This record gives sequence, C-alpha cells and structure tokens, in this order.
Amino acid sequence: MKARTHRSITALLYIAIVAFATPVSAAPPSDLDATVKKAMQQFEIPGAMLALVEPGRAPLTKGYGVRKLGESAPMNEHTLFAIASNSKAFTAAALAILVDEGKLGWDDKVADRLPGFRMYDPYASHEMTVRDLLVHRSGLGLGAGDMLFWPQTLVSREDLVQRLRYIPPATSFRSGYAYDNILYVVAGRVIEAVSGQSWENFIVERIFKPLGMNESAPSATTVKSNNRSTPHARLNGRSRNVGGTVEPLEEANGWDNAAPAGGINASPHDMVRWLQLQLDRGVMGNSRLFSEASAKEMWTPQMLVPIGTEHPAVAAILPKFHSYGLGWNIQDYRGHLVVTHQGFLEGAASVTFLIPDKKVGFIIMINSEDTEARDSISYSLLDHYLGVPKTDWVGAFNKAYQAKQADAIRVLDAADAPAKTAKGPSLDTAAYAGTYRDAWYGDVVISNSNGKLNIDFKATPGMSGPLEHLRLDTFRTRFTNRRMEDAYVTFSFKPDGSIEHAKLLAISPLADFSFDFHDLLLKPVAR
Repeated sequence: MKARTHRSITALLYIAIVAFATPVSAAPPSDLDATVKKAMQQFEIPGAMLALVEPGRAPLTKGYGVRKLGESAPMNEHTLFAIASNSKAFTAAALAILVDEGKLGWDDKVADRLPGFRMYDPYASHEMTVRDLLVHRSGLGLGAGDMLFWPQTLVSREDLVQRLRYIPPATSFRSGYAYDNILYVVAGRVIEAVSGQSWENFIVERIFKPLGMNESAPSATTVKSNNRSTPHARLNGRSRNVGGTVEPLEEANGWDNAAPAGGINASPHDMVRWLQLQLDRGVMGNSRLFSEASAKEMWTPQMLVPIGTEHPAVAAILPKFHSYGLGWNIQDYRGHLVVTHQGFLEGAASVTFLIPDKKVGFIIMINSEDTEARDSISYSLLDHYLGVPKTDWVGAFNKAYQAKQADAIRVLDAADAPAKTAKGPSLDTAAYAGTYRDAWYGDVVISNSNGKLNIDFKATPGMSGPLEHLRLDTFRTRFTNRRMEDAYVTFSFKPDGSIEHAKLLAISPLADFSFDFHDLLLKPVAR
C-alpha cells in the first residue's frame, strides 16, 4: 500500500510539473491495448512492454503477455529487458558528460586517448576521432567483427578491441555509412581511459543513479532482479526465424564484452526517465546531466544514411531524409522530424522514438525476433501523435512478413535441392580436416570422423555441427544448435593443389548481419 501511495504522489507531481511547463497533448490512443494485443497475436509474441512520455500526463508504463512461454509470470513495468543497440545513446551521453567536464573532445584522436589503438588501415588508425567511433563511417563493412560477440563469445572486451586491427575495411575511411558495433566498444574503452572507471560503473554512477534508474543494469551479468524478460526465437523451422514456432532461449546472450554497443538491461519504469531526459535536452529536475550544447551535438546529423527499400505494404515508413548523429538516427516520418534507434539482440527487439516538437517519446520492447510486431505498434503510435490518417500497421507489416518468409523459403529450397551433378570435392574428405584461422576471429576446427566432417567455431560456444558436401568444393554447415545461422563454406586452392583458404557466406537471406561469416578468411594453420 505504501509503495502504491508513493507512486500515486509521484505521478501527480509529474503531471503538475509538466502541465505547467508545456501544453497538454493528445491522450494515448484509445485502442492502444487492442493494437498491442493484435500485433502480439499476429506475430506470436510472448510478451511486450512499452514506456511512453508526453506533456501534461503521467508516464505510461505497461507490460503485456508473459516473460517466458510456458510460465505465468507477466511482463510488467518493472521487468528488465535487454534494450540492445538502444544502449548506444547511453554511451554517447557518457562521452558527452566527459566533454562537458573538459576531459575529452568530440574530435580528439582516439589513439591519443587509447595508446596502441589500431585499425587495419594506418590512416584510419591515426585520424580516427571520438566522433568517428559513433557515426558508422570508419570504412568497416556492415556489422564487421560482430562474430566476436554474436551470438555468444569467449573473447574479452580488451581482446575484442585488440583484434580490431585485423579486420580489413570495406571502403575508405569516412567515405560512406555502414552500421557497426565494434567501434562503440572502443568508445566504451575511451570512457574507461578518461574517467578511470569501468564503462559499467560510469553508466551506473553518472547516468543511472542521477536519473533514478535504480532497476537497470549495464549488462546481463550485472542483472540482480529475477523479474527479467526471457528471449525467444523461431528455431525449429527451415532456418532461424524461417517458419517454425516461437520458443524460449534458455541462455540469454549478455553481450558483456560489447556492452557499450548493446548490453544495457532496463525496465519501462526506468526508461521513462531516460526518454524525458532526452526530450528535455539533458535537464533532469533542477539540474543537468549534460549540456544543451552536447544535447544539440548528439542530435546533429553527422553521416548520411542510404535510404533503402521496403515492401509496398509498408513503403510509407521510408524517410525522405535519414542521417546518423551520435548514438541516434535523425530522420523524418511523414514530414515530421523524429529521433530514433532500434535495438535487436538474440531473442529480443526494441525501438525508441522521440518526437521533439510534440515532446513525446516512447520505447517498445518485445521478447521475440519478429520485429514486425514492434514496428506495427510503433508506427501506430507515431500516426496517433502526429495526427496523420490511421493505418492498419499490423496488417501491413504482416503482408511484408509473409513476402519475406516466402522469399527466404525459395532461397533455402534452392540451397537444399540436390545438386544436378555430383562433381567434387577435389580432395579426399580427410584432407579438408584441420585447424583454420582468421586473423580477427581466431580458430575454426574441421575434424574428420569416419569420412564425415564436423566444423567447430572455437570462440563461439555452441557453433558446431556437421559439414556437408554440396558441390565441387562448397560445403554447408548444419549447426547442432539451431540458434546458429548455417553458412556455405567454399575452399580455394594453391597452384600445388593444397588448400589456400576457406570463405563463408550465410545461407538464409534473413540471417542477421551480425553473423558476419562473409568477413572471415580462414587459412589453414601449418601442421
């Protein structure tokens, strides 16, 4: 009873403060619950949560469904959820605090702050700035290096940063946009070097505690509450998330070594404080967490983001302009400025939207990988607060989802079709066995047992299973743990007929880009 009374008083004070400061906006949509439940049912989502702030009203925090399939514990406003890449804005804010204190500059060179820091490209190593770490223009390819922490890993954070120097660039430095995670890990190391604190401690002491985010944790292994969401995915279909039924993932990936890029766990109760801080441009109560200048810097476009394509049913979500700031996407939706970021972690998806001119912000969290549910709820809310014509986003995203599934099945059918010829392989089966090494990933071992090959990715627990011949010198994996995406493995040869290297490529078109098999160049280790 006392806790409930305290919350009621807090809510009344909040209403009084924001009502005095800003005009009252529209109430949340009357059919919000129905929309969430419709999306959950359509895409078989076990649980969903939202946190929403708007002027003149108490924050809305709510949970739907269950934390784990097969159990009755509900999602609620205090359930901790892995917000994944929504963590990037926290890392940017941490750097902003250090900038405000004069301990760091956005354009300081990383090598001056982290002696020994190196990229593959010497020029990038020398010229890389703190700003560059945050805006996805390093020259690295999409998701390069992610297999050092996705989906699980034995690699430490320090080692991860050290191995960055072995990842070849895809383009020249600052020439284009390609989303990465690994440089946010470097940003976390910069925070540690400048502050003398671990990234985790800095986030807790300088952001969580001042905001009253007392339920949140900077990484999965620091979560103390049992009230936490369980991740889910479709694992028993043609491939991960191609057909199949939703089931819980017993081992939640913590991303601990990459926590500055995506490790924070937070509850809706806490996230309203973060949303309000952003909308108030760094102000919290009568004090500031970061300056107005830093707030402006984080929301200033730094890098143009190419605008892709979408299924015709959801083409209206495409922006007219799209840029990346410092930890945030800055773009438009139906002519209105929105500041946003998505989060996707194994078995969990989230998205944050801020509408600055409406002083409205929300985050949607679902404990499954079918992001269409998350997006259909989000765009329903955006339409409501922007006053644009209502769209059945659940139906629209379902059309896009069905088309995506059909395309993936066609690709997988082709991959599984019997070869028209039985040519190859060039060598006896046993000759392919051995240890192969990629400069940044490490060792992959192919073993031979009675003429059958097995492949084992040593830095990624559970990524092992049979290696089956397809045609010529191309094989395919069939990982025993179906959480892992399968890949083609193709061997190339030296003039003397010995193996020069093996290259990999994900089979499913729906494979997450963090399974960056294509970046691996596996060379045989001398026996």
